[in-house]
Amino acid sequence: MRLTVLGSCGAYPEPGRACSGFAVEESGFRVVLDLGYGTLPRLLELWPEGPDAVVITHEHPDHCADLHGLFRMQHYGRRGRLPLYCPPGVLGTVQGLEPDVPLDEVFDVFELPGSWDVGPFRLTGVDLPHFVPNAGVRLESSRVLAYTGDTGPSPALAALGGDADLFIVEATDRPGDTSGLLMTSAAAGAWARQAGARRLMLTHFWPGNDRFAAVAAARAEFTGEIFAASEGDVYALG
Repeated sequence: MRLTVLGSCGAYPEPGRACSGFAVEESGFRVVLDLGYGTLPRLLELWPEGPDAVVITHEHPDHCADLHGLFRMQHYGRRGRLPLYCPPGVLGTVQGLEPDVPLDEVFDVFELPGSWDVGPFRLTGVDLPHFVPNAGVRLESSRVLAYTGDTGPSPALAALGGDADLFIVEATDRPGDTSGLLMTSAAAGAWARQAGARRLMLTHFWPGNDRFAAVAAARAEFTGEIFAASEGDVYALG
């Protein structure tokens, strides 16, 4: 299993970066996890023909805005249909950008949470707390990759990331946030430890935050390897 970081910012992209997005490939099958602002050009540099399946964790635009661009590429380029796995609300949000053609003319939609065989992967969506419906995603094949999307603390995180080879956890550290619906870096480390994950990747950094400080805060809670997601980084999970 091979992972490429497309974007690592929350809310809006910092210069030279993009919002949430990850490209995952195994045995030639390509899955993209989230398509926030600025991720589609990076995805097409990696996979000019596009992905084989799309997973969107929730309807906030920093996770799904570039799904509209992918729709237009598939529709106007006549590239055929794509399976899209997402919670309720994603299609309606993105459809608001497209006045002419229904998105389900391109996408075969499967509602998260749920579980399916997708290429070489077993894909499982897990409901996690956020301002809108959000599904954490677990991809299992030769290795296990888990990704929270956006979430507050929840016991479901331990199951989502259970024994994962890599657990990608949002570490927004949003100044002044008291919602309980976003994660801190320290909490990300604590949940990765509780899940028994082997490696932790922090992502969804609030613009302007110190990423080195985020890793240090997570390291106080988690003794395994920790990475700060950075655009263009590639990880082999084998």
